[in-house]
Amino acid sequence: MDRLDELAIFVAVIDGGSLAVAARRLRRSPPAVSRALAALEDHAGARLVERTTRRLSPTEAGRALAERARLLLADYDRMLSGIAGTPLRGLLRVTAPVQFGRRHVAPVVTSFLDAFSEIQVELVLNDRNLDLIEEGLDVAIRIGNLSDSTLLMRRVGEVRRFVVASPDYVERHGAPQKPADLAGLDTIYHPLRSDAREWRFGPTARGPVVRLSPRLLVNDVESQLLAARAGRGIARFLSYQVADDLAAGSLVRLLAEFEPPPLPVQLVARSGPHMPAKVRAFLDHAAATFQDLAVIRPSAAT
Repeated sequence: MDRLDELAIFVAVIDGGSLAVAARRLRRSPPAVSRALAALEDHAGARLVERTTRRLSPTEAGRALAERARLLLADYDRMLSGIAGTPLRGLLRVTAPVQFGRRHVAPVVTSFLDAFSEIQVELVLNDRNLDLIEEGLDVAIRIGNLSDSTLLMRRVGEVRRFVVASPDYVERHGAPQKPADLAGLDTIYHPLRSDAREWRFGPTARGPVVRLSPRLLVNDVESQLLAARAGRGIARFLSYQVADDLAAGSLVRLLAEFEPPPLPVQLVARSGPHMPAKVRAFLDHAAATFQDLAVIRPSAAT
């Protein structure tokens, strides 16, 4: 194992807080990561991490080395990427919400593969916001406001939350004129982690909340869409999820004047000076592609 590899493993251990997380991130066995860390401490002649039952944390010497290691590794990457004709190589792991990923991220991935023939991409579709370090992911496409300030975030668009129903349902039951009218109508609800069963309305993030008594609860967007098209009730979706239905007239938009603020669509990666060239290349490629994606343009969500 060369010395640069030892430094890369050490930085992964510090960033992940454990040998297991670093091993998953680097796709190596925990014993191999442990041996590399021990070898680096032996070469440095100093203890670089403090070991507890739950987490590894850097010593003062470890923090100093990690800072310099990140700069050195970043310089190494820049040096290689600056060499004409040097291809990008390796595995890139990307995660995205299921429906958005199927419709809009998968084409970005395939065009990226066409542009870089020695890159492999694993696309992980999941409606949960997977932890990049814990899951060994390089890039995430996230919809919504994020609170983790340690991540690099690049906004590429926005979506809105549309309340919709089928024309048949509206004809039979009437269209709600204000959010409170939903209390007397059938609703289709996507259960979240909480049991609140509510929708928030209004022009600000702290707008009024309407409590619901949904007749149908289903945790799958496609099943919700099928039920809404079939006239089973009123549902709420992200604007990109119902763009085709609204254009075709199979669903109609309701309560538009009460909709909450738009949600940002963002490309997310781990921040820091040591960003692999393949990650930078994918972020640039995806951002350029999403510029032409009508369903996340601000004008498309109004």
